[in-house]
Amino acid sequence: MIYLIPGLGADERIFRNLQPLLQHKSQVVLWLTPEPDETLPHYAARMSAKIPAGQVGLLVGVSFGGMVALEITRMRPELRTVLISSIPDSSCLPPLLRLIRATGVYHLVPPRLLKLFPRAGQWYFGVKNQEYPLFKEILRDMEPVYTKWAINRLMHWDSTNAGTSIQILGTHDWVFPPGPTPVEYLIRGGGHFMVISHAPEIAAILNKLAAEFEHTAKLTNATSSHS
Repeated sequence: MIYLIPGLGADERIFRNLQPLLQHKSQVVLWLTPEPDETLPHYAARMSAKIPAGQVGLLVGVSFGGMVALEITRMRPELRTVLISSIPDSSCLPPLLRLIRATGVYHLVPPRLLKLFPRAGQWYFGVKNQEYPLFKEILRDMEPVYTKWAINRLMHWDSTNAGTSIQILGTHDWVFPPGPTPVEYLIRGGGHFMVISHAPEIAAILNKLAAEFEHTAKLTNATSSHS
């Protein structure tokens, strides 16, 4: 099973090119409305309730969804976390986001302002022209309360003991650019929106990882049954 968590403010539309290419059953885990002042671990616990107890498989998170995926696997270690256009811990925040966090400027910018400058967002997120209509739709439908909460949690993520993950990153991702930390899979030419633009390459990786995980799980079960 492959569970998919979209990026900040996005929904199942972000996986429209990817899901048809997956060889295993997949399900999108949609965002919940955050409670007032809800912590990220508490939110992740509510999100994890959408995944049946004991379910094994891949938990794939895009961007902020990757951080939520890591929080979920603290409680659900039977799931294997895969990050797309995301980071494995808070130390990997790039200089621009660190500056934004240090100055607190994100408190002064209402989320709805993002909707007024879609072309700037297109450049920053690496959205190709053919993907721009979908990007504009996602911006239009972003829920301000959720977006404000998520940005705040992104800036103050405590990733201590977040666990291991497999990272898929694009060489042209300006949001989370490749840094000194090794990346398992680097997609050449991929931007932050590469789950749409580079879906075939990402699907090939996920299919490979899912098959490996399934094989390992079967071996583990076989060993347990003979012990």
